[in-house]
Amino acid sequence: MTTFGSTAALRATMDAYFRDVGAAAEQHLAPVAWCTSVGPAELLRALGFRVFFPENHAAMMGAARTANRYMPLAHAHGYSQEICSYLTSDIGAYLAGESPMQAYGLSGTPRADVLVFNTNQCRDVRDWFEWYGRRWNVPVVGMRSPRAIETVRDDDVDAIARQIEALVPALEAVAGTRLDAGRLEHAVRASRECSDLWEACLRTAARRPAPLNFFDATIHMGPAVVLRGADEAVTYYRTLLAELEGRAAARSAAVEGEAFRLYWDGMPIWGRLRALSSLFAEFRTAVVASTYCNSWIFSALDPADPVRSMARSSLELFIVRSEEAKEDYIARMLDLYHADGIVFHDCRTCPNNTNTRYGMPRRLGERLGIPTLVLDGDVNDLRCVSDEQMRTNVEGFIEQIADARPAAGSAAS
Repeated sequence: MTTFGSTAALRATMDAYFRDVGAAAEQHLAPVAWCTSVGPAELLRALGFRVFFPENHAAMMGAARTANRYMPLAHAHGYSQEICSYLTSDIGAYLAGESPMQAYGLSGTPRADVLVFNTNQCRDVRDWFEWYGRRWNVPVVGMRSPRAIETVRDDDVDAIARQIEALVPALEAVAGTRLDAGRLEHAVRASRECSDLWEACLRTAARRPAPLNFFDATIHMGPAVVLRGADEAVTYYRTLLAELEGRAAARSAAVEGEAFRLYWDGMPIWGRLRALSSLFAEFRTAVVASTYCNSWIFSALDPADPVRSMARSSLELFIVRSEEAKEDYIARMLDLYHADGIVFHDCRTCPNNTNTRYGMPRRLGERLGIPTLVLDGDVNDLRCVSDEQMRTNVEGFIEQIADARPAAGSAAS
């Protein structure tokens, strides 16, 4: 994986975030809200909550390769091995009394005063939050989203906007304050600026050679996830963007000798980020873009119309869209990033963020005349990952792309 000068700023930003939310919970300095990764974070920040994202917490355990130690504890409490391994990792770690947060001087995950979900991702997040709601006897509120949307219509936006507005009284009661329109506008403006800067960072990988790849981006996306709506995220991405633009101008490659470019669809395999980064680099292949990292781009956010723009952003999210809309999006990304092929991650315990099971790889391959590869794995459960099989499949896939190039050149001549 690439070494960036801004990594020190990233660590400082994330360290300050974790310590702040932890201190708020342990010292009762501010109310704490748990929020799903694409829930109404701007609304929570406007009300003065410190916001904690358990999906980020679970990803930390996946990256540290500790998740498999905790999941059996959740399974023993009746949670299936087939459901979200983020959920079972997180609940299992809580039952074990352990957490990556302890590295930041905290006793564990910060206790929530309220848990706020959005089912635009999946039903699992609601079940996840309701477990803690019962455990701590605190309110669980949220938004229930339509799925498989072809075109986002105004009536869809109206429905979600009404749900956001309906959250306000319950959240005000927990926060002990009234929602201030100016604070909400500020949070949405910060979120939009963060989104625009993050998009600009990712777009630098459209250059040849790419100055960063997917594996780098999964690390540097941290502030876009946990500090959406906060000024600290904006500050960080200004720093990162300046470095990436400098790297692009200097033709400094994330993958030395870049020869092939791929697009990644689906979740990261957190416990194999470094191994996969090294594997693709071995074959001079840059994974230049991904559905996952682009999911934290919210171009519809508008501080002049905060609630409706939050609702529209929630519905435009890739995971909420129909198969046709998803395929059109991936086709645009392939063209933008000049990708030679697509890697689909079939994530065992995350069917909602897996696009391999209803024929999409074959349809896109035939439509675009581009090779596709499906890798079996999981976000956190490393029992679903075979390193040997991944190496064999990746090597064969790159050979397929390389072998097609002379043939394409011959046909063109």
